[in-house]
Amino acid sequence: MVFGRAAENSGEQFSALVNRQSRFVFRVAWGLLRNVQDAEDIVQETFLRVHRAGAWDRMESERAFLATTAWRLAVDKLRGRRREVEVIEVESGAAGPEAAAVAADWHAAIARLVDGLPEELRQPLVLAGVDEMSSREIAVVMGIPEGTVRTRVMWAREILKAKISGLMEKRHG
Repeated sequence: MVFGRAAENSGEQFSALVNRQSRFVFRVAWGLLRNVQDAEDIVQETFLRVHRAGAWDRMESERAFLATTAWRLAVDKLRGRRREVEVIEVESGAAGPEAAAVAADWHAAIARLVDGLPEELRQPLVLAGVDEMSSREIAVVMGIPEGTVRTRVMWAREILKAKISGLMEKRHG
């Protein structure tokens, strides 16, 4: 009977982990894949692998461990398919159809700019935007030095800033 209680508590603890971290894992996967269905698949695969390995109850840092697992699965998935840009939907609370169309166009343009960055710049930038992951966490996930992460994020932001300025000039000039 003691074994049954331990297994029940173990299952509850794993369920709590999934409830606590599934949105975070989704955002990590979506940041790389830009596809809701693929990101959901990665979330399921991440937790399935963590559970099968029995690693979930002895993780030092949940977020770093889960982000690393999800990131690697997403990178593998990316290698297996051609990249597609997904248009970001705009909430219906916009001022009207025209404003919604302009906002959707702007969000799609920004997404295309981010997607157009070289992979080595885009990946740390996306992770930095996921729950504001720290440089240290991103370094662990990507397997690169922390200083390299900071440099790549800085360069990615500078490139985006220049490209967005160019877009603004075209729209208003």
